[in-house]
Amino acid sequence: MSSDSFKLSNSVIVAPLVAVLSIWIVFWVEMQLGINLNEYGVYPRRLSGLQGVFFSPFIHGSIEHLYNNTIPLAVLTAFLFYFYRSAALRVLLIGALVSGLLTWAIARPSYHIGASGVIYLLASFIFFKGILAKNYRLVALSLVVVFIYGSMIWYIFPVKDGISWEGHLAGFFTGLVLAFVTKIQVPEVRKYDWEREDYREEDDPFLKHFDDNGNFIESAPEEPEEKIEIKYHYKKSSDD
Repeated sequence: MSSDSFKLSNSVIVAPLVAVLSIWIVFWVEMQLGINLNEYGVYPRRLSGLQGVFFSPFIHGSIEHLYNNTIPLAVLTAFLFYFYRSAALRVLLIGALVSGLLTWAIARPSYHIGASGVIYLLASFIFFKGILAKNYRLVALSLVVVFIYGSMIWYIFPVKDGISWEGHLAGFFTGLVLAFVTKIQVPEVRKYDWEREDYREEDDPFLKHFDDNGNFIESAPEEPEEKIEIKYHYKKSSDD
């Protein structure tokens, strides 16, 4: 990973914007046309229900459901494309597909809709990948995700009626697996000269500004210049 890996790029803005606009536009179309697209969600173990693997993340049952998914989706997508730019699109597409298929395989017979499975996928991947990478910036990002969205962990269990905890669990598990199998180049941690194995204090230009008692001197002692002696040899001329 190059030194500019953690720099802002267009994808950090465009990807969250596209994700948020897509779910809001679908909901707006439903409201404008007076239709209900829930039947295009994932319906487990039914062939027709496989269409929901592709469509369900864009469908939401209410404005509250939509609003609750909007901010986490935007924030986590931005995190993904900023810190894991090289693998972001691959993680998002493969993760959404696999978590959708897993939901289809394990969930209760009902229509499962919403982007929450993708949100759990992103949160899980970002958290576990940061820990595995052992890079201080990525570990810090993992802690930020835990701080902001750590309470989501409870909703991978059937603690509340009316939510697709199976979709949450599928997304969480898929993110965990992708964190292990997705290869990324971790940026090297910058080492200062004094952290290197071949470091020698006597060669450090900064330490040369201190005397033997630890007192700071404005200029390092100058090395004594070698004196150049010029010796003249006179030779008598034969004319003398």
